[in-house]
Amino acid sequence: MSELATQLEELRRRFGNAVAGAPDEAGLEQVRIAYLGRNGEVTQVRRTIGRLPAHERPAAGKSINDAVGAMEAELQTAQARLESLTFQSELAESIDVTFPAIPAGAGSLNPVRRVIDDACTYFRRHGFAVVVGDEIESDYNNFDALNIPSDHPAREGFDSFWITATLLLRPHTSPVQIRTMQQHRPPIAIVAPGKCFRRDAVDARHLFQFHQIEGLLVAQGIHFGHLKGMLAEMCRELFGAQQSVRFRPSYFPFTEPSAEVDTTCPKCGGEGASCSMCGGSGWIELGGAGMVHPSVLREVGYDPDIYSGWAFGFGVERLALARYEVDDIRRFINGDPNFLEQLA
Repeated sequence: MSELATQLEELRRRFGNAVAGAPDEAGLEQVRIAYLGRNGEVTQVRRTIGRLPAHERPAAGKSINDAVGAMEAELQTAQARLESLTFQSELAESIDVTFPAIPAGAGSLNPVRRVIDDACTYFRRHGFAVVVGDEIESDYNNFDALNIPSDHPAREGFDSFWITATLLLRPHTSPVQIRTMQQHRPPIAIVAPGKCFRRDAVDARHLFQFHQIEGLLVAQGIHFGHLKGMLAEMCRELFGAQQSVRFRPSYFPFTEPSAEVDTTCPKCGGEGASCSMCGGSGWIELGGAGMVHPSVLREVGYDPDIYSGWAFGFGVERLALARYEVDDIRRFINGDPNFLEQLA
């Protein structure tokens, strides 16, 4: 056994020198073949086991296997070292490591979030509080308290996601108005941004999850002129000083009188003609508005003979479409870095 141990020690020494002297991966492979290959020196040593007494053979085999394991580990270490050197050499040839690095990109707010922030800033400046509410709401707060009973045809316009028989994902932010009026006495001035959900087919103008911004002012002596002035000035702040606003008669169960609110098309400046954004009308629809219906005021415990108020609800993505002259609402949610960088 001592002779075998001496032989293995000498073999490992010569193997280590050969590995250390290998200039490249090809040379290292030649060393492996010479020592660990099918006809290599280790194989020659294994063949001598048959000449040993039977009781010494297991120990001899174990000694050889231990030596082979150590040699293979040494070979793997050398292989990793040479691969690293090769990679660094190739990298140095293809990349100038002294060249200045590409500046790290800085993130920015999504355009929809920026519109929400700017609109809320405008209303805060006029004394409004920003209020947020639950995205899962009750049937009562979504409809009944807003003068939309269960048999009202207006419910069909809110193709809602129902969770239970009385709970649903809110299809508009108007429940925030109800909650606020239930908790506070007039005067009240709030703006309520948030997510809404409707079972709409996704296209260039519709999403099943979108954002609304809701406004409410209730006090004594409030009239429609206050509403027109606030919304006209908001549009000028969001879109530019040249913007005009028009109010078209409409119907909503929770306001009376009611109006659809349009602003002049930012792309064509209201000229219409062949404008692709407004379809030639010269106007972009933003949302609905009107004076709070007396039934809604009575429902929350306000006396409509003393208090009056106005409310509006705009789609934030619609505001963003007009502000940034974007032709497809889906671009705000696709996460395209090039698109977001252009609007940053």
